[in-house]
Amino acid sequence: MFRTQQRGVAAYAKVGTETGVFDASPHRLILMLFDGALAALANARLQMRAGDVAGKGASISKAIAIIDDGLKASLDVSVGGETAANLYSLYEYMSHQLLLANLRNNPAMLEEVRGLLAELRAAWETIGNIPATAGTEVPA
Repeated sequence: MFRTQQRGVAAYAKVGTETGVFDASPHRLILMLFDGALAALANARLQMRAGDVAGKGASISKAIAIIDDGLKASLDVSVGGETAANLYSLYEYMSHQLLLANLRNNPAMLEEVRGLLAELRAAWETIGNIPATAGTEVPA
């Protein structure tokens, strides 16, 4: 009975997440990617401490996939110029550090990437709070 209830809760959570994705603005989708990567790293840190090698590997792989297939893939260097190119390089660095963190079982490397992602997420959230008319003059 408990397993059936657990599956129902998991299905409900999945539907809620999928609905959130369908209803989200492009800006919100990027925030969701940051949140997913940060959650995966939090899980990896706990699994690393608990000695759960398989779980740690899966969580780190999930974070890498979010960074590579989500955040990095969303960049358009032809439009974003130097900023997009720098972010691309930073995402490459993060993925590499996570791979090494997994191989070396190094929580400090996980923390470094978590800190970088948290800073980027905060900046991205701030950008979303700036009105579209910021920087333009409004007639008196």
